[in-house]
Amino acid sequence: MQRTDHPASPQPPLVHPGVGMGTDIVEREPPLTRVAHDKLVTVYLKALHTALGDLGHRGDSAPVLAHALNDLLRALQGGRSPRAVLRRTRPATIGGGLKYTIARPEISGVGRTIVLQPSSPARSPSSKLALAALGIVFGDIGTSPLYAFRTCFDQVHGTAPTPENVLGLLSLIFWSLTAVISVKYVTIILRADNQGEGGALALMALVLSGRSRLPRPVILMLGLFGATLFFSDGAITPAISVLSAVEGLEVINDDFGDLVAPLVIGILAGLFAVQRRGTGAVGRLFGPVMVIWFVVLASLGVGWIAKFPGVFAALDPSHAAGFLFEHRGNAMIVLAAVFLAVTGGEALYADMGHFGRYPIRLAWFGLVLPALTLNYFGQGALVLSNPEAAVSPFFLLAPQFALVPLVILSTAATVIASQAVISGVFSVAHQALQLGFLPRFAVIHSSGESIGQVFVPSANRILFVATVGLVLAFGSSESLAAAYGIAIALAMVIDSVLVIAWLHRGGRRRDRLMLVVMCGAIVLDLAFLGANTLKIPHGGWLPLAAGAGFLMIMLTWQSGRLLVLDRVSRRRMSMRALLATASDQEMFRTPGTAVYLNSNPDAVPGALHRMLETQHVLHQRIVMITLETTDEPRSRKGHRVTVRELAPGIYRVIARCGFMESPRVPGLLREAELSGLQYLPAETHYFLGRDHVVVTKTAGMPRWRKRLYAYMTRNAHFAAQHFALPPGRVTEIGEQIEI
Repeated sequence: MQRTDHPASPQPPLVHPGVGMGTDIVEREPPLTRVAHDKLVTVYLKALHTALGDLGHRGDSAPVLAHALNDLLRALQGGRSPRAVLRRTRPATIGGGLKYTIARPEISGVGRTIVLQPSSPARSPSSKLALAALGIVFGDIGTSPLYAFRTCFDQVHGTAPTPENVLGLLSLIFWSLTAVISVKYVTIILRADNQGEGGALALMALVLSGRSRLPRPVILMLGLFGATLFFSDGAITPAISVLSAVEGLEVINDDFGDLVAPLVIGILAGLFAVQRRGTGAVGRLFGPVMVIWFVVLASLGVGWIAKFPGVFAALDPSHAAGFLFEHRGNAMIVLAAVFLAVTGGEALYADMGHFGRYPIRLAWFGLVLPALTLNYFGQGALVLSNPEAAVSPFFLLAPQFALVPLVILSTAATVIASQAVISGVFSVAHQALQLGFLPRFAVIHSSGESIGQVFVPSANRILFVATVGLVLAFGSSESLAAAYGIAIALAMVIDSVLVIAWLHRGGRRRDRLMLVVMCGAIVLDLAFLGANTLKIPHGGWLPLAAGAGFLMIMLTWQSGRLLVLDRVSRRRMSMRALLATASDQEMFRTPGTAVYLNSNPDAVPGALHRMLETQHVLHQRIVMITLETTDEPRSRKGHRVTVRELAPGIYRVIARCGFMESPRVPGLLREAELSGLQYLPAETHYFLGRDHVVVTKTAGMPRWRKRLYAYMTRNAHFAAQHFALPPGRVTEIGEQIEI
């Protein structure tokens, strides 16, 4: 495209550092075509989004942002400005959490202005987000001191509480926290966000969106299996966390042992009951409690460290290496116990979409890591002074009079620990639904401010039943520890493999450096995975079997959908035949608008075909809408719908939604009005096709998988509710499909 030259004149700066509410960026260019404009806007917004993310928590964000964008804008000056008034908005977090709105309106037909306006210029919400993150993200790893250090000395792991062993184990725990959580997850993996979203499926979509040396099916299987392992962890974590806290009653009095299981079940029932209030509300409730918890952790540890300051010798990694060499015969068994100190890293990544990576980093390095380190070292000092305290080092840190309050606080903290995994399960389940790997189920957006905060009632019920079953089956946290860890260790390995694939395509020096670090981290991940494989005969098989079962469900649903689409496409009406029928003057056209949902934009919807076959009638306006899920978490509102008029009164609409969004068809049709589609809600009726699957002996899938798919289709969430269609204006047209 040739650019119209302007008269020679001094070139003003493209970006002017703003003060107060924002920064104005003005470019003077003549108009351009709609197609070229769309390409320019896409490139421009991606570049602008990258710049916002790179600036991150810079306190001088407005002037620094203005100067940093100069080069970006100059590089994009080759395009021309739009002809019509178009506005794009996109929230981005810069300046330590300030929310900025990016708008691009037309200016008098001669140029465009981009205005960056912080929604709260007076103060940054990073501290508030970090506080809420404490109540959601760090509950799992924050309660590991309850059982991790104690498990190293139990009968299964068989480590004697000698001074050399205590220092060696403390060194292993500290450097594992540093390598796995601080370096791998908080510093590197949190950068692998899919437009703010984390988790195995978001990471899978991120890797699939670009070139990778890993084959696409391998990436797909890794992402799906990582997600299913996280589902398994979602049931075990609440059970072991709450059990380990309530078992503190036995330290007070042995007679309280019979009350543990009933109390745990009651607490879990209350936890799952409050989930519908939403992640944000739960985080605001739990955040202050977790601040108290981490302060108490640090205080308990400091008291014993002051008595035995020599425990800080464990900071020397040679103690960890010496311990592994000295116990090389059973080092893998002990590593499985040490691994319990770093569980929660995968939940930290899955919950990133709720708060963002900067508040998570602030909370981790500012409070969580120091508190955990001090508490573990305090437990080590206690065991050095009294080896018999190894049976319950956490609760014995406290004086006798503080045991009851500590048990209560520990129970509250473990309930919050469960919240980290439960919230992550909701997010990952929603992602799997939007990517087409699970049947429709109800999804409730629990926040009007954050689209990433969702509540999934069906997942909540399944998790509650599974968690209570684990409590009744295993009975104690010590027994359940045998089943805990293997799924998380494997999920961490999958995260590392996918992040390495993502980093491998980066060309920057920083990407290459992080790639080297991740290659070292995956060696540690594999060591932890190998250590946890020893648990498989003692209960570790359970989460692996559950993960494999979830994976089979997801693959069966995807394969069944493809099989049904293949069967349906063979007998569907062609688009050419529909247009010919619509142009027939003798065809009766009833007043109003008929909206047909269609999975294939190039085919005639099955419900429309059946309507013609049985009723021989068409509406005056026919809208065939196809919903596509992109590999991005959220689509850009106002520019996610395309409309094409195939014939007078017949429209094809394609709407693109992110995998973290719930499609709402009426809202998408209102957006389609911007492209010329007349939408009158009072005159619009919605027609849905409902496939009744009949299992036959034909090829495609084993019959047991076909029956499973048929069962899922019968129990899927009602499509009208899933797509937010208005009650009373929906008609279902059924059809039998043999597979």
